[in-house]
Amino acid sequence: MNNTGERSGIDRRALVDRHAVEVTRILPAAPLSVGNGELCYTVDVTGLQTLPDLYPVAGHGDAAPGTLLATQSQWGWHSVPGARRYDLAETVREYQTPRGPVPYVDMRGEVTGTGEAPESAAESWLRNNPHRLDLGRIGLVLTGRAADPTRAGAGTADGVAPAGPVRAPRADELTDLHQRLDLWSGTITSRFRLAGAPVRVETLCHPDRDVLAVRIESGLLADGLAIRIAFPYGAEAWNNAADWSRPEAHTSTSYPTGRGHLVRRVLDDTTYEVGVEASAEARFVRTDRHEFLVSTGRSVLELVIGFTPGAGGVPVGVGPAGEGAAGTRPTELPSWDAVAAASRRHWPGFWSRGGAVDLADSHDGRAPELERRVVLSQYLTAVHCAGSLPPQETGLMVNSWRGRFHLEMHWWHGAHFPLWGRADLLERSLGWYARILPRARETARSQGCAGARWPKQVGPDGRESPSPIGTFLIWQQPHPIYLAELVRRTTDSATALRRYADVVLESAAFMADYPVRGVRGYQLGPPLVPAQESYASLRATATNPTFELAYWAWGLRVAQRWRRLLGLPPEPAWEKVAANLVRPHVRDGVYTAIDVPPYTVRDDHPSMLYALGVVPPTDLVDPEIMRATLHAVLADWNWDSTWGWDYPAIAMTATRLGEPATALDALLHPAEKNGYLPNGHNRQTDLLPIYLPGNGGLLAAVALMTRGADADAGRPTPGFPTDGSWTVRHEGLHPMP
Repeated sequence: MNNTGERSGIDRRALVDRHAVEVTRILPAAPLSVGNGELCYTVDVTGLQTLPDLYPVAGHGDAAPGTLLATQSQWGWHSVPGARRYDLAETVREYQTPRGPVPYVDMRGEVTGTGEAPESAAESWLRNNPHRLDLGRIGLVLTGRAADPTRAGAGTADGVAPAGPVRAPRADELTDLHQRLDLWSGTITSRFRLAGAPVRVETLCHPDRDVLAVRIESGLLADGLAIRIAFPYGAEAWNNAADWSRPEAHTSTSYPTGRGHLVRRVLDDTTYEVGVEASAEARFVRTDRHEFLVSTGRSVLELVIGFTPGAGGVPVGVGPAGEGAAGTRPTELPSWDAVAAASRRHWPGFWSRGGAVDLADSHDGRAPELERRVVLSQYLTAVHCAGSLPPQETGLMVNSWRGRFHLEMHWWHGAHFPLWGRADLLERSLGWYARILPRARETARSQGCAGARWPKQVGPDGRESPSPIGTFLIWQQPHPIYLAELVRRTTDSATALRRYADVVLESAAFMADYPVRGVRGYQLGPPLVPAQESYASLRATATNPTFELAYWAWGLRVAQRWRRLLGLPPEPAWEKVAANLVRPHVRDGVYTAIDVPPYTVRDDHPSMLYALGVVPPTDLVDPEIMRATLHAVLADWNWDSTWGWDYPAIAMTATRLGEPATALDALLHPAEKNGYLPNGHNRQTDLLPIYLPGNGGLLAAVALMTRGADADAGRPTPGFPTDGSWTVRHEGLHPMP
C-alpha cells in the first residue's frame, strides 16, 4: 500500500546517490553539466570541452552543426550590428477582430519544423538578435612532445607560445573512460587514460557566483598536457551560440593580475571579462588572437575561471599583456578549494530541503526509471531553469531559437519549484515580468486593450519577435497569475502579494478586456493561435480554444482573489467575463481544440485535455466529457508529433479525473519524445536535443500525482494505483490548486 506520510523519513542521500550518472563511453547526445541557474558549463567525457565535434547539434537545412558543449549564462547576450537598426514596427500588420482592425507583430515569411524563411531583412534581424553567447570553450590540448612524440622539447615560457604543435586529443587516444556526476556534491569526476597516461579531472561550479573550478591530476601535465581557453564571436544561427569564422569581428585582450590573468572580451556592443587563476607555477600564454593556454610543470593543475558581464576589472594605467601591462583590479576570484567547498555545501542543502519522492519499495517495474527521471530532473532544472530570466527550452546547454526564451513554456520550466518546496528558485525569474511591464502595457495599449499583454519569444529586453505563430498565442497570458499564486500558496502570502501584485492585476486587466461579447458569450479571438499550434495558418479566423477558455476563467478568478487579499474591491468586469465566456465546443461527445473548422486536428499538443489537468477544475469543463476526450486522444493521436511536456500534461488530466493507471501510462508512454537520456535530459529531435519543459512538466505531474490538489481533499497519492504495485514515500511537496 502507499505510504503518504509527510514525515516518511526518506534517506535523501541514498535516494540521490542511487541516481548519480555514470559514463563509461562517449555518449554524443548526453554530456554532463555543472551550473547554478545563472552559469552553466557542459562537458564531454574528459570533464572539459575537449571534443566538441563529437557532441553535435543539427542545424536547419544545410546549416553547420553546433555543439552541446557550451559555456552559457543568463547575462551573456549579443547582437550583430547591421547597416541600420531595424524597428519592430516594420513587421506590424493589421488583423480584423471583433473590436475592429488591430495591429499585430507578424511575419510574412515562413516558420516550419525544418527551418525559417524570413521575407525581409527586418524579420530576419529581429528574430536573430539578441542571441545568447557561448562565453568560451575550455578544453584539453596536447602541446610539444605530447602532441608529437617525434619532437624534442615540449615546454613553454611565460607569455610565449609553446614550442611545436598544439592539438586536441583524438577520441581514439582516450581509454579506460569513467565519469561520474555526483549529484550530492555537484561534482563531475572524470577518469581516463590519454595516450596511455592516467588523467583525473574534477569539474565544479560555484553555487552563487559565475565561477568554474577545474582540477587536473596527471603526470602528462609536465609533458605537454594543457588547457586551452578559446573565445568565439556570437552566432545568429538557430542552434549555435558560437561563430568561430569571424576572428576579426571581436577582441580578446589579456591583462596580468596579481593571481592570474584577466581577458577582456569585446563583441560590438557586448563586453564581458574572464578572470583566470591557476595553481602555483602555472603558465598562461596566448597562442592565437582568441586562444590562450594554461599549463604547468607539475602533476596537478588547479584552475578557477570567473565570468563577469561588462568591464569589472579596471586596467591600471598601462596597456594589455605583452604591451607593458602591470596589472588590473579585477573582481577577486575564490580559490579552487573555496569553490569546491561551496559546491559541497550547497548541493546537500538543495537535496535536503523541499520535496522528495522515494519509489524504491514499489513492485511496478517502471518505478526505478520514474524515480531516476524525478531525481535527475530536479538537478537539471536547478542548473538550467533557476536563473534570473525565464529559461530557454534547451536551458544553458545549447541554443535553440538563438537562446531566446518562450514565455508560454515558463510554466513548464518553473511551476514545479513551489510544488517541490523551492519557490525561491522560481522567484529568481518571476520578477522579470515586472521589469518588462512597461513594454507589455504598450503592446496591450496598441491593440486597444487595458493591462499588459505578455510576449512570446523574447530576449532579456522583452521585445517580441516577428512570427506567424508566437505573437498570436495567448496561453502564456495567465501564466504569471498561476506562477505567482503557486508562490503565494507555498511561501509567505503577504510578501508574495506585495511582490507580484502589479504583474497579476495587469495580466488580468488585459484578460478581461481582450474577449469581445458575442451571441454565445465572451469569445477569445480572432486572431489567435492556440497552444496546439497546428492552426497557425488559420490565425485570422481561429476562435475559442478549449484549453485557453478554461485557463482564462480560472486565471481571472484567481486574480480577483488577489484583489480581495490585497484589500482592493473586486472588479465586476473580471467576474462578468469569467462567468460568461463561450462554452468549450463539444463535437461527437468530446471537446474540440477550437470551435471553428477543422475543430480538431490530431497532431501536436492535444491541448483541449489541459483544460482540466494543467488548469484546475472550472465550471466551464464537464469532467465526463473530458474523460471521453482523454480516451479519444489516447486511442489515435499522432504521438510522433507531440512534445515532451504533453506526457506529464496528459498524466495531470488523468489524475484529476481519478484514473491513476492512465496517468502512469501517459507519464511513461514509450514515445520517442518521451525518452530521457542517461544524463536525465528529455531529447526531442536532432534539432532540439534536450528539452527542459519535459523535465519540469514531469516534476509538476509527479507533485500532483503524489501530493494531490485542493479538490482531492487529502486523498492520498491520487496519481498512483492502490493495488499494491506502487509504494510512494514522499515529503515536502505541496498540493496543486
